[in-house]
Amino acid sequence: MSGAGKSIALGVLEDSGYYCVDNLPATLLLEVVRLLGEAGHERLAVSVDARSAALASLPGSIATLKTRGVACRVLFLEATSPVLLRRFSETRRRHPLAGANLTLSEAIEGERALLADLSELGHRIDTSNLQPRALRNWIKDQLGLGAGALVLTFQSFAFRDGIPLDADWVVDARMLPNPHYVAELRPLTGLDAPVIAYLDAQETVQRFLEDLRAFLGRWLPEVARDNRSYLTVAVGCTGGRHRSVYLAERLAASFRADWRVLVRHRGLANVRAATDGD
Repeated sequence: MSGAGKSIALGVLEDSGYYCVDNLPATLLLEVVRLLGEAGHERLAVSVDARSAALASLPGSIATLKTRGVACRVLFLEATSPVLLRRFSETRRRHPLAGANLTLSEAIEGERALLADLSELGHRIDTSNLQPRALRNWIKDQLGLGAGALVLTFQSFAFRDGIPLDADWVVDARMLPNPHYVAELRPLTGLDAPVIAYLDAQETVQRFLEDLRAFLGRWLPEVARDNRSYLTVAVGCTGGRHRSVYLAERLAASFRADWRVLVRHRGLANVRAATDGD
């Protein structure tokens, strides 16, 4: 049903890696699936336009997809007429079936009649009393999307250069033992084996690392359920070369099995740029 949350559902799917097509005429479904499959898209989400004159062909098209081995699932979003009336009135958007000869109420009931035979094709979700956040979570749960759509970035940085603008959570590692004050480690970075061995041997560093792992392990699922697509954990130390780099790499290794993880080292990028310039 128009106004029942289709845009929210497509947004969740797109953030989860689906190629999304909105308002597709029912007669084009098989062709679009074929073309996008040939283009290498393995996950596709399609909303079928209620204005399509060929809605009656939709059950047959879905059955055909399943016989071809396509894992096809249908979600039917609906809401009560008073709720849909209120939503369209609040957003001031035009109902797709509304025209010169139909009131908003008549357009809603006309669409409900058009879709009556299709509502049993898949899982029905009544969004009448759902807030957008709840609907997003229901869509994720129904399709088994879970928290895996979150891209988790660990970024090391130097406090003297300022906190990264894209940081969501900031970790201060300046109180930990500093390899900078060990002469043979000073020119190295947190990516080098001697620095890693030095920090591995520091009890305070390991306790701090375990606390960070426990904190992130507890709260990352909640962040993902809040429909965040990206989270940047910025780990800072004084120079951005030793402790922060080490911690970012260790944390990335700990969470890579369960999350889509990226690692960025701002301080090392600056050092390399300066070296290249010389």
